[in-house]
Amino acid sequence: MPSVFVRLAGCHLKCTWCDTPYALNISQGETMDIGTIISAVLHFNCNHVVITGGEPMMHKEIVALAEALKNENVHITIETSGTLLQPVSASFMSISPKLSNSTPTKGSLLKYAQQHEKHRINIDVINTLITHYDYQLKFVVEHENDLEEIHDILNQLDNYSGDKVLLMPQGIDQSQLSITAPLVAELCKLTGFRFATRLHVNLWGNTKGT
Repeated sequence: MPSVFVRLAGCHLKCTWCDTPYALNISQGETMDIGTIISAVLHFNCNHVVITGGEPMMHKEIVALAEALKNENVHITIETSGTLLQPVSASFMSISPKLSNSTPTKGSLLKYAQQHEKHRINIDVINTLITHYDYQLKFVVEHENDLEEIHDILNQLDNYSGDKVLLMPQGIDQSQLSITAPLVAELCKLTGFRFATRLHVNLWGNTKGT
């Protein structure tokens, strides 16, 4: 679906495979007032808007931003890890709970590993989101044994719909996806969960702004 992305900078999680590292820190973003953002969105003449990050729910201003977009009668999707909560207007919640494969084990993000592991799952927030919004639950899968962890998370939820569970292959470029996508496809066949392709990576690669 053609969509305009509004990317908010800053994230309290530090996924080792993050494909938007330029959005991890608030200082990397550009300060814009809500009116300017709305004007930029409307310039595209597109009815679907995705508010993403970083982690957009860490910003209290997302409430006013979403309300302003709602007043323009656009379809609003919010992409979130499901760890933080704001009383926000949205047509759809794309919730991506972070599995242990996201925890940094080396490199520059290793210093955030303990913080990340502590905060990467918040069952109470996920339950609130799936109760009050139309939603999907999207899990990034790297290995076959991720499936056990996914089932463990789902078993803690109050009332989820299996047809709203998506498995997405981990990969920030086409070479990685060529390895993980066939594995994830087999897991989808096994479980009946939906397959989430990374269309933008398949079409344009790991390229900012596409």
